[in-house]
Amino acid sequence: MESACLRIGPRMDVRCVTLASSAGLIIPWVKEIRYLGVYIVQSRTFKCSLSSNRKAFYRSANAIFGKIGHIASEEVVLQLIKSKCISSLLYGLDACALTKSELSSLDFTVNRFFLTLFRTGSIEVVKNCQAYFEFSLPSVI
Repeated sequence: MESACLRIGPRMDVRCVTLASSAGLIIPWVKEIRYLGVYIVQSRTFKCSLSSNRKAFYRSANAIFGKIGHIASEEVVLQLIKSKCISSLLYGLDACALTKSELSSLDFTVNRFFLTLFRTGSIEVVKNCQAYFEFSLPSVI
């Protein structure tokens, strides 16, 4: 089992004394730790990293899109994205109080997939498609 120390709070960037376990092993100070699949980062307030969630979403969405691509209908692709990929994007985020910019970042991740799926560069087209297919963005979910 690997252990690490992480500071959260107003003094998070102050250098701390080196800690050791009862066995004499040094416990390192880190800027990010993973706990139950959620990445917690060093910050003045409790904060979670969204990059691993975005990577998991893109990995699963690309796997689906790579297998069925434009062969399947948009309804099928979007239902697979809803059932298999959105959960990986939202995993563990109920533990974190997300800011407005972090919610926008999650929405952008989904919008970017829509841009690829519908082969467009227009966010208005994406919004119309999301409304038509009743697809909720992460900020709404």
